[in-house]
Amino acid sequence: MSTQLPVLKPADYASDQDVRWCPGCGDYSILAQMKKVLAQLSIPREKAVFVSGIGCSSRFPYYMNTYGMHTIHGRAPAFATGLKVTRPELVVWVITGDGDALSIGGNHFMHAIRRNVDINIVLFNNRIYGLTKGQYSPTSQLGAITKSSPMGVIDNPLHPLSIAIGCEATFVARSIDVHIKHLGMVLERAAQHKGTSFVEVYQNCNVFNNGAWSYATDRDTKSDHIIQLEHGKPLIFGKNRDRGIRLNGMEPEVVELGKGISEDDLLFHDEKAAEPSLAYLLSRMRNPELPEPIGVFRDVDRPCYDEQLNRQVELAKEKKGVGDLEQLFQSGDKWTVS
Repeated sequence: MSTQLPVLKPADYASDQDVRWCPGCGDYSILAQMKKVLAQLSIPREKAVFVSGIGCSSRFPYYMNTYGMHTIHGRAPAFATGLKVTRPELVVWVITGDGDALSIGGNHFMHAIRRNVDINIVLFNNRIYGLTKGQYSPTSQLGAITKSSPMGVIDNPLHPLSIAIGCEATFVARSIDVHIKHLGMVLERAAQHKGTSFVEVYQNCNVFNNGAWSYATDRDTKSDHIIQLEHGKPLIFGKNRDRGIRLNGMEPEVVELGKGISEDDLLFHDEKAAEPSLAYLLSRMRNPELPEPIGVFRDVDRPCYDEQLNRQVELAKEKKGVGDLEQLFQSGDKWTVS
């Protein structure tokens, strides 16, 4: 006799904790879309784990009625790696911010991606340290005036997607907190990917960096500054969809359609390309010189670190039997220190 699993709704993934983000924070939207995606994919609550570091985003595990770990600043990918290796049946999410992931956590972030551990990393990028009240972060723009840069930021900012693609991430995407349908689609595709999925979300901190992404969110400007990537389709944008991106040698440039230029002359998106150069080029497109892409930049298959590691463990047991620590301590070269 089969036991049918209960059908879960987004509200079933909400914990009993009061959500303590500032009113109007973009984190609320990401939380809502995450709950919807888990319900759509029918992921049991006991199979989902949210792992976070330190920061506003890192309160996320408290607000999910799943398993969760609020860990050490920047070290969430390391905890998530160990968890996925030892409990491969779990769906593991890393929730992080631009400061948590790219400053103290840069090393762990990079190695989790290049290993292709089967985890999902969602980076909330608000270009500021919000929890510690408004210092500049690794993604803050040059010249930004913050509490820790009263004369303007002089550090060259990091670009999360470029770093991930440079590490040959197998799934890379970007969305925006207020583009809720698009955000839900991106999170769902990330959850379905086998391997490390990395999603950057442009998220507004309305207290310490309000309007950081206004060009990508305001109704009057977003169509001229954002391109939605679609696999196999040309890069077209604009209110009237009359502009596109063409390659001039190795440089992308904006062109107008209908003036001797057709869609066939434009750059076509290929998220399945094994070579990451195109995805990297797209990640380098910056406002205001060029429109910024959102959507899935890359989605390719590669063996997962956690599966390969567990296969090695099983192979070692087959060849040498189950391990014994005492026997291991007494084996190998020995020497006496007098």
